[in-house]
Amino acid sequence: MFRRPVLQVFHQFVRRESEIASSLVLERSLNRVQLLGRVGQDPVMRQVEGKNPVTIFSLATNEMWRSGESEAYQMGDVSQKTTWHRISVFRPGLRDVAYQYVKKGSRIYVEGKVDYGEYTDKNNVRRQATTIIAAAILDHEMIFRMEDRRSWDLR
Repeated sequence: MFRRPVLQVFHQFVRRESEIASSLVLERSLNRVQLLGRVGQDPVMRQVEGKNPVTIFSLATNEMWRSGESEAYQMGDVSQKTTWHRISVFRPGLRDVAYQYVKKGSRIYVEGKVDYGEYTDKNNVRRQATTIIAAAILDHEMIFRMEDRRSWDLR
């Protein structure tokens, strides 16, 4: 008596779950960052035992705005905020080129994705870190310094 309605409900539930799962597979998302700024330090290459090396450097981006209520563009004090970004380069070709040619003070464009992670510092304290995983780096000055003039988007 109750068996048939229960089975129908169960089959409807399973079918609905299957539809939800298949729609999730097709769902797209986006994690993209574009930064234009100045390199704060020469890159360092680090390698954790058993893992691939990574090139790391900092990049400063600035926001500037005028304060004041005057309609004249020149009026008002200029304020500036600098934001520092940790850039990590894992891709083998790009990692090596960035390590060799990125220099402190260079103005570069970085495209990549944001990554949030945790690590344990030397005092055994868990810390959170935000880093930009670079997929492409562009710097017109650097291109002229490179001997073979190849692209920086070494995919």
